[in-house]
Amino acid sequence: MDLGIKGKRALVCASSKGLGRGCAEALAEAGVDLVLNARGAEALEATAAHIRSTYGVEVTAVAADITSEDGRAAVLAAAGDIDILVTNAGGPPPGLWSDWSRDDFIAAIDGNMLAPIALMQAALPGMIARGWGRVVNITSGSVKAPIPQLGLSNAARTGLTGFVAGTARQVAEKGVNINNLLPGIHDTDRAVSLDTGVSKAQGITMDEARTQREGTIPARRYGTAAEFGATCAFMCSQHAGFMVGQNVLLDGGAINATI
Repeated sequence: MDLGIKGKRALVCASSKGLGRGCAEALAEAGVDLVLNARGAEALEATAAHIRSTYGVEVTAVAADITSEDGRAAVLAAAGDIDILVTNAGGPPPGLWSDWSRDDFIAAIDGNMLAPIALMQAALPGMIARGWGRVVNITSGSVKAPIPQLGLSNAARTGLTGFVAGTARQVAEKGVNINNLLPGIHDTDRAVSLDTGVSKAQGITMDEARTQREGTIPARRYGTAAEFGATCAFMCSQHAGFMVGQNVLLDGGAINATI
């Protein structure tokens, strides 16, 4: 399928590896020029070089912390006018409700709610002026079904979801579509970290920990960064112009819900 976005320009955050990289590669395959961002310069440059040589698109790499004001300013200055924005950032640490202070909540909100909102506020005026734009926020399946130990993430990402619900419906008539993409467990470094924790806590092997988790997923496997990226690219395509303010869950059926 021709996604109809060849020659567009996209900013993809946290894109040196994992789900962000999956999105960047899928957009590059569709002919989109990229601005890539991540905190680690070495991994970011390696990803940028791979995408340039594989897909032949223009790639600008900016190593910066997208959750900080200075980091966002550097990335946005390098990005210039973008047609597509994919927001993404690592989640806050797990814990118990009794563990968290006000500062913990402020940090979570800054990283997982206010940072993507600031990026949208910077990018949307240009998209509106040009009459076309796509925003995909990578959030989490936890906004559909809260994960008890991830209360900081649950709270911050749900706040972002509420912002998108209203904002998406204000800009849709200008040809700008904002939606959220909600991952479940995927075969990334995050999955390795989670399985390592289970392995150590239960005294089982990594393979046993993974098999145990896969048993909770109706698809009986982890998702891949490539299929996640393909879904993101479709949401950024010319074919997604009637998709407004939606929360697209990609979790292999793990969340058991009718709607």
